Amino acid sequence: MRIGVFGGSFDPVHLGHLIAAECCREQAGLDRVLFVPAAVPPHKQDRQLSPAADRVEMLRLAVGGHDAFAVSTLEIDRGGVSFTVDTLVHLRETHPADEFFLLLGPDAIVEFPAWREPLRILDLATPLVMMREVIDNRSMIAGDARLATLIGRERLTAIVSAAVQLPAIGIRASDLRAAVAAGRSIRFRTPRAVEAYVKVAGLYRSV
Repeated sequence: MRIGVFGGSFDPVHLGHLIAAECCREQAGLDRVLFVPAAVPPHKQDRQLSPAADRVEMLRLAVGGHDAFAVSTLEIDRGGVSFTVDTLVHLRETHPADEFFLLLGPDAIVEFPAWREPLRILDLATPLVMMREVIDNRSMIAGDARLATLIGRERLTAIVSAAVQLPAIGIRASDLRAAVAAGRSIRFRTPRAVEAYVKVAGLYRSV
């Protein structure tokens, strides 16, 4: 199977995440997209996340009914800071016959050289960069000197050429949290079931 690995805090999951995952599934011919909520994202150690159980439940509500989408609690169960390389090692060990693709936004791929064991990550999974129409610039990534030095110009060009094209939808989880805290609607930016869960669970009432 061709499996896309989509990591993040998903606090909360929103339609931008789901649209991105579906575009990757379709354009890259993925058999499954695995949503992997982090226990503690390395770049967000200074921010208090919503409880893991709430973030997992919101994801399950969001992807329910889509046969190709699934939620993994691997990083939540492992606890501590969630490093992508550890997750991919586990997935490759438990699913040796599958091919893995790592879903990355433009910001993530630019910061990729600073990740833990980036070259090992490249041995474990193929980066699948998600580019939003109009908003994101392919040439900026293709010309990134740190990336070219790390992985080689030819390989970087191939990664950029294979990037998945997304519609220009600018939904951010931080905006949803702020809207809830201010008493504003988040309808049509996250699935209805997630919107209802946020309300019942009392999430994001203060940020």
